[in-house]
Amino acid sequence: MKNLAIRLEEEQHAQLSMIAQLQDLTMIDAIRQAIDQWIGERRNQPELRERAEAVLADIEHQAATRRGAIAALLGDEDTLASEPTATGGRTSSRGARSKGGGEASG
Repeated sequence: MKNLAIRLEEEQHAQLSMIAQLQDLTMIDAIRQAIDQWIGERRNQPELRERAEAVLADIEHQAATRRGAIAALLGDEDTLASEPTATGGRTSSRGARSKGGGEASG
């Protein structure tokens, strides 16, 4: 659970308090219900979904770039070969490697 402090105009506070009392709710429960409703209304909006998908694609691109940079620094061809494909899978496995990054003996 996270804490959130908000500032309300006096009139907003008075109305919120009164409505919560009339509905036998705490102000916190009334606020949570309002937030749940607000999120629910926006969750399926096409514009929001498009923006979320674009942000996700950007995150994936940045992660791939960083993985490649680290792999190049380490000279690790296995890491370069295991970058995710467009479907989210890996093109190859990393092979048998120990935790320390060296070749596994055996």
